[in-house]
Amino acid sequence: MSRIIDLSLPLKPTMRGVSFETARILDKDGWNAQMYHLYSHVGTHMDAPVHFAAGPQSIDQIALDRCIGPAWVVDLTGIRPRAGIRPEDLGPIADKVQSRDGLLFKTGWSEFASEPKYRDEIPRISLELAQWCADRTINFLGVEPPSVADVNNLEELTTIHQILFKADIIVIEGLANLTAIRGDHVTFMAFPLKLCGGDGSPVRALAIEE
Repeated sequence: MSRIIDLSLPLKPTMRGVSFETARILDKDGWNAQMYHLYSHVGTHMDAPVHFAAGPQSIDQIALDRCIGPAWVVDLTGIRPRAGIRPEDLGPIADKVQSRDGLLFKTGWSEFASEPKYRDEIPRISLELAQWCADRTINFLGVEPPSVADVNNLEELTTIHQILFKADIIVIEGLANLTAIRGDHVTFMAFPLKLCGGDGSPVRALAIEE
């Protein structure tokens, strides 16, 4: 029997890049409604190549069939802060990955989402792993930290994103709850808002495990 596992962080006004504003009130206007102010890369989100000028593609131009597909789950639970994830860290999964498969990195990092280390001490994709993924034409790459690279190192941040984008790899960051996945293979999906010209968008990400 299939299990659906929600891999998305909840968006709350206490988060960096999120604020809610009352737009309508039932007693006054006849219905309740809010105005949402969201940073394009807040919470669980997808990047577009224009985010780092790696190509003209914006978030609304990413084909829906690229947002769903088979994915291998790499279990790196307990990884140390600031660690660089290398191809050898994939273990036996490295030999199973096929062109247009996805890769999800289970690090448990989402448990720190409310702490400064969540952003400042992230385990990240190494230059070697980014190139390894590019060489194997990976479909998408998903991580639990808010970025695939060190957000405090602009050179690294730019280089890693550009390698992935120029290889036509979709990047999903800020995943959560990967610890609920029992096996090493799932069907993954994450759909962004259709924001014209957008450099990124929050997504509702999920995995289906057979």
